[in-house]
Amino acid sequence: MDSAGRLVLPREIRDEAKLEAGTPLRIAVRDGLIEIEPLPREVHVVRKGRIRVAVPAQDGEPLRNETVRETIASVRERR
Repeated sequence: MDSAGRLVLPREIRDEAKLEAGTPLRIAVRDGLIEIEPLPREVHVVRKGRIRVAVPAQDGEPLRNETVRETIASVRERR
């Protein structure tokens, strides 16, 4: 932590958490531990042809292919 109270997360941690510059974060203190997590992206589900897809609610970066693949795998694991 620097003298202004700013924290720098090491690159390895940012990469593992898939945090990029400008990612909105939620920061909380629970039981004396600081928790940092990315805020969920707000999406709207719209129909495109015969399927429904999620599109970002606000203009911004499109979801990365890796993020989509990981989300699909996570949902399949829960079934």
